[in-house]
Amino acid sequence: MKLETYLFFDGSWNQEPKAGLDGPHTLVIVFATSNVDAIASPLNDLLSIYKNSTLVGASTSGEIFGDEVYDDSLVVSVISFEHSRFRAISKPLHSTQNSYSDGLALAEELLEDDLQGIFVLSDGLHVNGSKLTDGIASVIPSNIPVTGGLAGDGDRFEKTWVIVDEKPQSAYISAVGVYGKAINIMHASKGGWDRLGLERVVTKSRDNILYELDNRPALDIYKRYLGDKASELPASGLLFPLELKTDIDSTESKVRTILAVNEEDKSITFAGDLPEGSHVTLMKANYNRLIDGAYKAAESLDFSSYNGEDILCIAISCVGRKLVLKSRVEEELEAILEVLPPKTKQIGFYSYGEISPLESGRCDLHNQTMTLTVMWES
Repeated sequence: MKLETYLFFDGSWNQEPKAGLDGPHTLVIVFATSNVDAIASPLNDLLSIYKNSTLVGASTSGEIFGDEVYDDSLVVSVISFEHSRFRAISKPLHSTQNSYSDGLALAEELLEDDLQGIFVLSDGLHVNGSKLTDGIASVIPSNIPVTGGLAGDGDRFEKTWVIVDEKPQSAYISAVGVYGKAINIMHASKGGWDRLGLERVVTKSRDNILYELDNRPALDIYKRYLGDKASELPASGLLFPLELKTDIDSTESKVRTILAVNEEDKSITFAGDLPEGSHVTLMKANYNRLIDGAYKAAESLDFSSYNGEDILCIAISCVGRKLVLKSRVEEELEAILEVLPPKTKQIGFYSYGEISPLESGRCDLHNQTMTLTVMWES
């Protein structure tokens, strides 16, 4: 696997992209600002240089290049597979209610005997991420990792996109399946938030819309905890996600983050489902634990079969972590690269949701985590 990474920022490339890796076995991954006009020029550069390659990508809430975070930029990874093959597909997202069937159809199309992993990029607003991953998980065995993320739009929540047919388009999902025994794909996902207040029961919800906690309006409870920050909802809600357990004795938990609020019915829309009867706890930021979570995610990866090859690390972190960490945000990226082998090249983005397997191996939607997808070719 031959690997190159590039950054376009402030009107220029950090170095001119090289056409040497162009070809039918090359995958070009792009993460960029949601402002399509701002990236028209560098995107055209890539399309003219990599005419015979496959281009995938997504809009972000911040672009990751190495151990640095950029806004209003474009980051690129060019991967030329030497002993593996890949297949990229895209499908329209019909509605949030159809997200399960959209995920199922995508997974059915990519599933083959030698499938080693799937990397998913989805529009971040026109999708129910929980239903999408449920649909994928209904088809893909738990021993095949499914990772990825939901496209971002800063903290605006107005428009996100993924690249389809070589151009940014909203209301689509794209995915890349990688095949063959030569590819090594690993994953990790960690949080690092502290609990705040009581554990509560979801007493009224519909999919990803939360109406009541402990038989009280959900928005009223949230506003009480947020205090002065309540007037800044939904953006301020990114600082106070929910930890979700399907039942009180569950050892697995997920984090859910706010997308929107409805003052009329006192409801809150989250990036993933909150089933009735599940248990939730409000969470708050702990700077050191967030950074330590990124470190532990990298530390949990197994490099016992690694023999000094080039490695690509795709880091997908939640926009809420970026808003909390502020000037310290790059510390979580530095923490990852402290652990990974020296020949690692890292790109990524801040997202509206992260896709990564649970401990059981089943893929699921996460929020407010640092999720890593690491690959190299033997």
